[in-house]
Amino acid sequence: MSPVPNEGNGPAPLAARRSTPARLLEAPGPDRPTLLRMLEAAVRVPDHGRRVPFRFITIEGEARHRLGEELEQIARKRDPDTPPAVLEKDRQRFSRAPLVVAVVAVLDPEDHKIPAQERLLSAGCVCFSLLVAAQAEGFGAQWLTGWPAYDDDVLARLGLSEHERIAGFIHIGTPTAEAPERERPDPRDLLRDWRP
Repeated sequence: MSPVPNEGNGPAPLAARRSTPARLLEAPGPDRPTLLRMLEAAVRVPDHGRRVPFRFITIEGEARHRLGEELEQIARKRDPDTPPAVLEKDRQRFSRAPLVVAVVAVLDPEDHKIPAQERLLSAGCVCFSLLVAAQAEGFGAQWLTGWPAYDDDVLARLGLSEHERIAGFIHIGTPTAEAPERERPDPRDLLRDWRP
């Protein structure tokens, strides 16, 4: 079957993709069947050697607030002089969107055949595909990391092994406003032809 060209009736779905800030996301989020449908789309990514170097952790309901409380404690331990406004931001970090999916990159050091970078890139592709799948289902979504994605105490609380990393926290919910657009680069400025 040949691909169907875009007939000029508006932007192709990928050309219309944009992030909805987590502060603009509220309930309802996707139910479990919808989330599974989104994840089924998200895992259709390039995966050299079929290693499946990713997995998912959902953070929803009361767990979002509990994780925020733990983040505040960890931030306080990291720097006792952290301003109250910053601590409050950390406490609310996972409380806005009704669902946060942590995409975990699995980087087994025993796997010498596939470079770790390629496995990490596959997990990054999952993050992007999940954003697109969320938008296709009518939800807004934002891919965030921040210091919690790189903090050993946070990773341990989320149950990651020493060879796993957070590729992204994907915040998903119903947008309360239209996702803002921003200026995008012109691909012609980025394109170069290589010639010998």
